[in-house]
Amino acid sequence: MTGHDGGVSLTPPLDAGVVLWSAQAAQREGRPLLVLLHGYGADERDLFGLAEFLPPEFVVAAVRAPLAPPWPAPGHSWYPIEALESRDPVHVTDAASRLLEWLDASATGTDVGLLGFSQGAAVAIQAMRLEPERFSFVVSLSGYATPGDVPGDAALAASKPPVFWGRGTNDDVIPEFLVAHTTVWLPEHAELSGRVYQGLSHSVSEQELDDVRVFLEKQLEALSAAEG
Repeated sequence: MTGHDGGVSLTPPLDAGVVLWSAQAAQREGRPLLVLLHGYGADERDLFGLAEFLPPEFVVAAVRAPLAPPWPAPGHSWYPIEALESRDPVHVTDAASRLLEWLDASATGTDVGLLGFSQGAAVAIQAMRLEPERFSFVVSLSGYATPGDVPGDAALAASKPPVFWGRGTNDDVIPEFLVAHTTVWLPEHAELSGRVYQGLSHSVSEQELDDVRVFLEKQLEALSAAEG
């Protein structure tokens, strides 16, 4: 298996057979695609329940992360968080590369946005860094930007696509140094909007979901204006 940089990837491909879609194949053509990326220990069903609260103009696809966490953790993961290897950003890049491969095979149309939670949010931002021209926007919920340089960073800083970043004041899962890094990195590489939610832990609140919907509606307006 080959990674995005041409090296060998230890991350398996995404399983197209378990993707949850909000619309049948015949109903997807010509509509913008919003891909949902769940967090550690979850699966494609975790975020798919949000689809009914999001603008209906989007075709929503919820994908499953390709790795299984160590027993007894349930669900799936995008990259390891255990031991020293978890500090190597190549694992996040590998996961983002697998997402791009899935998009090559499965996505219809050219307007694609990503919405990720925690690990899924980190992968969403990394995918945007690998292929900045590919994505219209990213929603990062309780996530972060992975430290280190990626070849697409300069192009990203020039284009500054819209990114919504939401996180809680009581989130004790994402290390503070990653939050600090993201606080500096995102405004340099994106048109940043979002909010820090008082009292919110490592989760998504109703208020945050309302803000995400407003952000997505603005992206739809921008896409419509660009096409017009």
